[in-house]
Amino acid sequence: MEWKNFYRGFIMGSIEVVPGISGGTIAVLLGIYEQLIGAIGGFFSKDWKKHLVFLAPLGIGMVIAIFSFAKVIGWLFENYPIQTQFFFLGLVIGVIPYLYQKAEGKTKFQTKHYLMLIVGVIIVSALGILNPSEGQVIQDIDTSTYILLFVAGFIGSSVMIIPGISGSMMMLLLGVYPTIIAAINHFQFSIIIVTGLGIALGFIIMSKVIAYFLRNYFTITYAIIIGFVIGAITVVFPGIPVGAGNIIVSVLLFIGGLIAALALGRLEYK
Repeated sequence: MEWKNFYRGFIMGSIEVVPGISGGTIAVLLGIYEQLIGAIGGFFSKDWKKHLVFLAPLGIGMVIAIFSFAKVIGWLFENYPIQTQFFFLGLVIGVIPYLYQKAEGKTKFQTKHYLMLIVGVIIVSALGILNPSEGQVIQDIDTSTYILLFVAGFIGSSVMIIPGISGSMMMLLLGVYPTIIAAINHFQFSIIIVTGLGIALGFIIMSKVIAYFLRNYFTITYAIIIGFVIGAITVVFPGIPVGAGNIIVSVLLFIGGLIAALALGRLEYK
């Protein structure tokens, strides 16, 4: 087993419960994005054992982090929403240099690539403009609810694997995010399993789509991904804090997030 992936999965799972932050973005920062795409897409092939060695510790780390941090992240966003968002803002911005490096932007980007980058920014920024309300936990669970949760899991994971687009944000837009977080916190396994099946199917299908584009249109795909991540800045940015104390704390946390991203990038890209 590639047990180094346990801590990588733990970081990705911790981030993925935050609306506006993409687990795919962190996978790029950790230097495993293309390998992750290949492993998910190739899991149902004759080489499944090789991919299992990569995916199992990653998945274990993600599951443990999601169950461990759902309450913590919820508490932070309830009590210190702006300060918490500034930390994640620093984390997102810190990813961009590594994306540009991975795409070899200095030598390979042409006008068309920068245009696609701008398109990526516009797409994700538009999601932020929608500004979904948190909504309520669904109390009356019936067949239609389970169908909605399955579809939401499918759509959420399909975008979750794309750097810059948050699966949690998509689930907010679909109105199921509070229900899923509540299910995780209270161990409501029927909801967790149905949503999880949708997530698994979304991962498998979208990984094959992305793998195709990375094989055949690598540079332009990364240009769009960079645009997605830049666009995520507009989604994560919570506005200017009120009060000198809040401003100072927010700036320090932003710097902390930036340093954390740069440190992780240096560790993984050394």
